[in-house]
Amino acid sequence: MTDSTDLGPEDRKIVTLARSVRARNAVPEGAAVRDETGRTYAAGTVALESLKLSALQTAVAMAVASGATSLEAAALVSEAANVSDADRAAVRDLGGPDTPVLLAGPDGTLRSTATAG
Repeated sequence: MTDSTDLGPEDRKIVTLARSVRARNAVPEGAAVRDETGRTYAAGTVALESLKLSALQTAVAMAVASGATSLEAAALVSEAANVSDADRAAVRDLGGPDTPVLLAGPDGTLRSTATAG
């Protein structure tokens, strides 16, 4: 495990944003992505009767809806041990297979860094 302070400032920012969304909205997961221009999009889990999206899928959808054409990085704050295949696929669809996906615990401790591919 690595403390999130070992990350660069831009990656720390998206972990912090994801953590804040999770806490503020009292949802199981919080996520944030950074697009090719440095803009960030943060989101929580969506669990409606007719629509279910993970936090990372929601953050990617927000980026796309705002005109992003690529992603530089993604972060997920969750109790989960791994980033799901569906979440990695959503990041890969917009960012490509080499886009880093950071997984942190609720306390902000970095658990893993993987690529979307």
